[in-house]
Amino acid sequence: MTDLNDIVSAASTAFAQANTPADLENAKALFLGKSGRMTELMKGMVALSVEEKKSRGAAINVAKQSIEAALTHRRQALADAELQLQLQAEALDVTLPGRQRGAGGLHPVSLTLERIEAIFGSMGFDVAQGPEIETDWFNFTALNTPEDHPARSMHDTFYVEGGTDKAPLLLRTHTSPMQIRYAVQHVKKYRAAAGDASEGLFAGDMPEIRVIAPGRTYRVDSDATHSPMFHQCEGLWVGENVSFKDLKFVFTDFCRTFFESDDLVLRFRPSFFPFTEPSAEIDIQFASGPLAGRWLEVAGSGQVHPNVIRNMGLDPEKYIGFAFGMGPDRLTMLRYGVNDLRLFFDGDIRFLSQFQ
Repeated sequence: MTDLNDIVSAASTAFAQANTPADLENAKALFLGKSGRMTELMKGMVALSVEEKKSRGAAINVAKQSIEAALTHRRQALADAELQLQLQAEALDVTLPGRQRGAGGLHPVSLTLERIEAIFGSMGFDVAQGPEIETDWFNFTALNTPEDHPARSMHDTFYVEGGTDKAPLLLRTHTSPMQIRYAVQHVKKYRAAAGDASEGLFAGDMPEIRVIAPGRTYRVDSDATHSPMFHQCEGLWVGENVSFKDLKFVFTDFCRTFFESDDLVLRFRPSFFPFTEPSAEIDIQFASGPLAGRWLEVAGSGQVHPNVIRNMGLDPEKYIGFAFGMGPDRLTMLRYGVNDLRLFFDGDIRFLSQFQ
């Protein structure tokens, strides 16, 4: 028995001195391995008598169980020590203030669209929304744009599947189709109220049409000042006595309010658009700041063409109006001093956070 007690004591000492799981496994092999001391004792029982085998075998089993218990205890001790080291390395100071997720905000172009809607809303203009996948008729034909117009080219316009040869579908190139859509619904409403069941042009009495149509538009174009997807805001005012003078007053008031500058000067430069006649490009000039003295184009405008008035279902002999189209992206660039349109669509938080 003395030899067994010595082996148990030696094993316990060897296990206690093992500082890593690998060292412990090496120490285990010395006592419980295939060539270990306990295995050798079991092999030596062959020469013993039956009675001696019983007593000796029982004693060896007790010693083996003691060694295995010491091994298990040391394994657990090493695992606990490793866990403590890990906990210390990954310790959290719960008294520190938490790291909160930064608050989001509106995109600068969205801020501009909200500002445009608020300013025109104060002038009595409605806000209309329409489909971004548009028909050829609403996007071009109803707006007096002939079939051979360059804008209808595949090189300028994104056409999409689902249409027909006679009625192709496309991503709208401007928000001007909402002129027709909104006006047609407006005319239907007041034609019905007047009990007019005819299909001719409406010449009855109805309230003026005042509407803006902000939204996304698409053209095959991409550089520092153009993007394949961009924003536009179309405006329309139709009534019995709406003149170019009203256009100049409304848009001048809008620009001075938008840029918060009473010194802003506007210039209406003669131009051409299929859906207006006469037509004018609108330029602005700042009196101060980095852009002072420069003329900057901000919109296209004009008196609504009689053919467009007819496509609204109205009699051009009675109703007249003006329309304008401007780019909220460009207005945002001018308001905040941004020189590259692509920055608005890159999604760089460092850039966008400046507007929050």
